[in-house]
Amino acid sequence: MSKLSVVEESILKGMIARRPELGPSTQKLLALHEALVCSYDAGGKLLVCGNGGSHADAVHIVGELCKSFERKRPITAELMMCLEPLPHGKELVRHLEMGLPAIALGCNGALKTAVENDSPLRNIAYAQETLALGKAGDVFIGISTSGNAENCLMAMSVARALGMKVVSLTGPNGGKMAEVADIAIRAPGHSTKEIQEEHLVLYHTFCAMIEAHYYAEMR
Repeated sequence: MSKLSVVEESILKGMIARRPELGPSTQKLLALHEALVCSYDAGGKLLVCGNGGSHADAVHIVGELCKSFERKRPITAELMMCLEPLPHGKELVRHLEMGLPAIALGCNGALKTAVENDSPLRNIAYAQETLALGKAGDVFIGISTSGNAENCLMAMSVARALGMKVVSLTGPNGGKMAEVADIAIRAPGHSTKEIQEEHLVLYHTFCAMIEAHYYAEMR
């Protein structure tokens, strides 16, 4: 595992200081951080899925990764040169931010409803989208407080078959999703709301860490 920068380490330590109950998740977060670095360095991306509040969390994660979260993300000099002579190029150069590629599954209503209407297998929509978008070397995160969401589990099976690094973010029991994950992150909590509150802290931490790995300057 690669050595963390001072900033990355401070983000992780800050999480533990605020939420000491998440200390046992540290090694799993480090493993996820390493997987994301390896994937992004190789031109990969992150796929995320969940249901209900966990779907909202998946969308939230993507929002933190695809634009600036806490740090400045200037576009490259090469991209600036290519953009400037194009329509609105000078404005775009001033305002665009670099993104870390991430996709929340289930946001394409046309695809989701087509799969649900056409396939006799219930809960296959996330799996179909994973097959269409995922590739070896990508990272997949399935979010479920119970760890037993069948549609997430199906998508995780496809992700494993494609050669993606598969991560589960669940409650303390882990469920079936933890059993098939390469990295099983189990948040503490006695109810859905408590577990989802811990999920928010965990994913804000890994989003902040991966951003700090690539971009140093705070906004």
